[in-house]
Amino acid sequence: MHDSPESASHSSAFSRRTFIRAGAVAAGLSGVGLSVFSASGPAVAVPPALGTGGRGKPRDEVPFGPVTVTDGGAAGASYARAVRLSTARPGRSRTLLATYQSFGGTAFPLFRSDDDGRTWTQQGTILGATAAPGLYVQPHLYELPRAFAGLPKGALLFACNYWPFDPTNNSISSTNIQLYASTDAGLTWTFVSMVAQGGPPDTTNGATPVWEPFLLLHKNRLICYYSDQRDPSYGQKLAHQTSTDLRTWGPVVDDATGTEYVQRPGMTTVAQLNENLWIMTYELGLPDGTYPVHYRIAKDPEDFRHSKAVALVDQTGHAPNAAPTVTWSNSGSPRGTLVVSDADAQDFFINRDLGAPDKWTRLSSPMPAGYSRFTVPLDSPGSWQRPGLAFVITGPTFNDSFDPTKPHLIQAGVIALD
Repeated sequence: MHDSPESASHSSAFSRRTFIRAGAVAAGLSGVGLSVFSASGPAVAVPPALGTGGRGKPRDEVPFGPVTVTDGGAAGASYARAVRLSTARPGRSRTLLATYQSFGGTAFPLFRSDDDGRTWTQQGTILGATAAPGLYVQPHLYELPRAFAGLPKGALLFACNYWPFDPTNNSISSTNIQLYASTDAGLTWTFVSMVAQGGPPDTTNGATPVWEPFLLLHKNRLICYYSDQRDPSYGQKLAHQTSTDLRTWGPVVDDATGTEYVQRPGMTTVAQLNENLWIMTYELGLPDGTYPVHYRIAKDPEDFRHSKAVALVDQTGHAPNAAPTVTWSNSGSPRGTLVVSDADAQDFFINRDLGAPDKWTRLSSPMPAGYSRFTVPLDSPGSWQRPGLAFVITGPTFNDSFDPTKPHLIQAGVIALD
């Protein structure tokens, strides 16, 4: 997390510090309207609709979009996330589920598409509409690729950052990375555990919050990566903790630190390149107010800290900026295709040589830029010689998400990786 304008190319006065102040006001005005269900039981969601988004049929996947998932409405609608379920009933498409953060209404509405993302219906909500007031931000959806910790293969996990609101002094008291689970394709959710807790949301170096969870199952451990301001040696660092039972979490392990205290690495995402390599992307907050995208490649996703930090620069010399996400497609070359999104560009950045620093190129896209825009590769069973496709979900850019004159649409589409 950082507190300067999202980039020098944005002239808006909004910053991530403004985001925190706006969030506190929103929580105070909304009271119990911004809430999470009790940890003692599940939140019951509405069954999927049987309208345009409820009955999907498989079809040849082709690029399309952007289409509107929903009008996010409230200030701060952004940080959209999606997961594509691994199984489908005969004659049906694989379901896509999507959510996003905002500062109004019920936390984390969950939308469903059964026609490859062309149409959407609201299936329910992840966290419900009752219980403790506060803000709920930085969502992450993840499907278990195999049975783990008593949950079956295909169970869904959800991580978020919960900011409890104290009405007595009109303030947010802490930041809390929480984990939830669903065994019925997202219809109901149950609180599982608290991964990490930090101080109130404050991007000032020396404050102690935690931010931006990202989940990955590796071997017999679930990894939860996040940004961490609690270490007095760093303004902010990237770290992770692991669990074998989803309820207890091991010690904090560093993944990336700056070379100076004032530098602020943040916003981890991770993808597997092949059986032996993993990539982690992140922004590196610098004192000049820029956040160039960096990455590390490692043989073990629990050991990025010993890998070299590389600044992502494309072949024209352009350096993407802020809020990156990364995925990998098995298409396009013998080594597949890396796909990176940043906060500023409508284009994507691709690499077909396992992240070789001099092999990054820009990929033109009709999908709008967005804060922490997210991709899901649609891997093809065909030859790697053909470029593949990627599903994209995005909300507004960070600054536009707070501008009442701008639309706050959550949008989706499919792009060709060529």
